[in-house]
Amino acid sequence: MNSLNNINKRVANLTQTKTTHEPSKPSEPPPITAALKNNDITVSSPENAEELATRGYGTKQDSTLAIAYYEALYLHSRNIIQIQQTKTKKPLTFQQLLEHYKATDPNAWAKYLIYRDLRSRGYVAREGFGQGIAFRMYERGQYGTATAKYLILGIQEGQPTTIENLAQTLKTAHSQKKELILAVLNRRGEIVHYTLSQLKLKKKPTPKK
Repeated sequence: MNSLNNINKRVANLTQTKTTHEPSKPSEPPPITAALKNNDITVSSPENAEELATRGYGTKQDSTLAIAYYEALYLHSRNIIQIQQTKTKKPLTFQQLLEHYKATDPNAWAKYLIYRDLRSRGYVAREGFGQGIAFRMYERGQYGTATAKYLILGIQEGQPTTIENLAQTLKTAHSQKKELILAVLNRRGEIVHYTLSQLKLKKKPTPKK
């Protein structure tokens, strides 16, 4: 009986020693606070604003940072920022934030999915311009040192675009010496990318009477 008690004590001591010396996991930093007023999301802390800006998020406005809604959704989903209503100071859930922007932009969910896909692949994506161009995308590791190499055109399954629109968008990309990428979002939320480098349109001859 004494031998059995001694064995139990030794096992207990080994368990306690292992628990005591087990390295603790580093704690994650608390999320950055951002404020939502009307449709604008801003980070007021100069230090946090600078941190996010150097990583390719938002637009600097003096000492604050204005964040686009798709950036805010992505950062919120990664628990990097917490967004509060300016008046109530209550934090918004991801779904509340999404519904807020879907009320003014029916394509908010699709644009977020495309943005999330690019970020998850290690690219920095910035707001696009005209011709339906959703984003300007930088080569990995080149944000802040080079201009965007790609233009991203978002296309949703069930919402076809015209050949004329594709041709005009491709012309815009070529005029800026950038590559055009089609980000096609299917109904399952999956995104497939296609590179569009050349598109020739031939006029159909008028049939003889």
